Amino acid sequence: MNRIRARTPLFVIALTWLLLVNLSAAAQRAAADDDSLPNIVVIFTDDQGYADVGCFGAEGYRTPHLDQMAKEGRRFTSFYSAAPACSGSRVSLMTGSYYARLHFPLVLFPGSKVGLAAGEMTLAELVKQKGYATACVGKWHLGHQEKFLPTQHGFDRYLGIPYSNDMTIDPKTRLAEGVVLRNGMTRHQIRWEKPRHDWVPLVRNNEVVEYPANQATLTRRYTEEAVRFIDENAERPFLLYLPHTMPHTPLFTAEEFTLGAETRYGDVIEEIDWSVGQILDALKKNNIDENTLVIFTTDNGPWLSFGNHAGKATPLREGKGTTFEGGMRVPCIMRWPARIPADSECNVTASTIDLVPTVAAIIDGQLPEHRLDGKNILPLMTSAEPPESPHEYFCYYKNRDLEAIRSGPWKLHFRHLYFTIVKPGHDGSHGVNKNKMIELSLYNLDRDIGETTNVAAEYPHVVARLRGLADRARLDIGDNLTGHVGENSRRPDPE
Repeated sequence: MNRIRARTPLFVIALTWLLLVNLSAAAQRAAADDDSLPNIVVIFTDDQGYADVGCFGAEGYRTPHLDQMAKEGRRFTSFYSAAPACSGSRVSLMTGSYYARLHFPLVLFPGSKVGLAAGEMTLAELVKQKGYATACVGKWHLGHQEKFLPTQHGFDRYLGIPYSNDMTIDPKTRLAEGVVLRNGMTRHQIRWEKPRHDWVPLVRNNEVVEYPANQATLTRRYTEEAVRFIDENAERPFLLYLPHTMPHTPLFTAEEFTLGAETRYGDVIEEIDWSVGQILDALKKNNIDENTLVIFTTDNGPWLSFGNHAGKATPLREGKGTTFEGGMRVPCIMRWPARIPADSECNVTASTIDLVPTVAAIIDGQLPEHRLDGKNILPLMTSAEPPESPHEYFCYYKNRDLEAIRSGPWKLHFRHLYFTIVKPGHDGSHGVNKNKMIELSLYNLDRDIGETTNVAAEYPHVVARLRGLADRARLDIGDNLTGHVGENSRRPDPE
């Protein structure tokens, strides 16, 4: 009897330990399978203009899947990228911070020696807190060295090009053992010959698997990879980030989409629309579309210098590379049948910088301790009548120059240089630009969305208020135009 009593506590302890282990594992599985955790799909195109979706006024081509997505969701008409060009817009989306706060370059190149800092929490790292599967499929452009690639920043897998499709390859980039070399290229040529313009590498995880990438197949291959990821992870919550290479120039489409529209640009948009349809179909096929948040938007306005190979920002002023509305106000559609009212519209200020804090609110995730610029816009997404914007002001930075600021309907441009198109290019050629100076100018965007009439003299009190808001931003984030460093600015990591 005494021996039995002596062994009983050990037996109980063992059983208790096994029970706790099983309960912990079950809790982890439950967190991953929790129906309250939505899947998240972010489709992010490149250089697509404000007017380049059917429901935003596109002409000469059709976007039936995007238009249907808008009917089943919410169209955002005052939605902004946080930068007027590639890398700045992407790092802002990924981190929830203005790229100016991060001292991040507006555009990275194959020779750039910096990239996304390890200390920045990305959207992927945020959802990893809740057991999400994560994939990045498409153009990354936040650093091409291995330490900067998506798999080092919260993504389980990556397939795509590391920067824009008009760039080339860094000869030091790691090549996969079975790399597919096209156009007669050899490993020796990649290492020692002068890089060739418009020949970009296709990377899987951290190795080049094809060079130069067959750009005519990229939209299709990205889509197939994305659908495969959805199919493989339909039983758990996932984040799919799909930053398409197109419609950045040079333009490429699959053969079946060539000459289907009035222009080559229209062909490219129609193929992207097809891709959206494939993604939505995959969600429905797996019976997960009801609780999947799908966001479609783009990184900046159209590259107007390329004329008929560029999109349109009508009725906005200027395009990519400027802080006028045409450079940073972008089309945005969100669909989430379980939460977002169908066939609805939001007309107040929101931005890509809002995705990180909004997703954190949705999944009850923990945000980083350092300062973010984005706001939780879940009420703008889900309320029957969207409330006022949570942004007291929105900053328009080009590099680290604070060129303009918006609060409510009012937008104030500070004195700065910008370029405008004198003669647009044709069939892929770059047109002629001209530098101009804008003086201090105030616009009411509710009445003058095209920024045509400066009313600064008529509303000096509004000018004074916006100047005060800009001073706050300069002290916090920085501004090269005024010599402010920014008390809460951060730095990218070196190579």
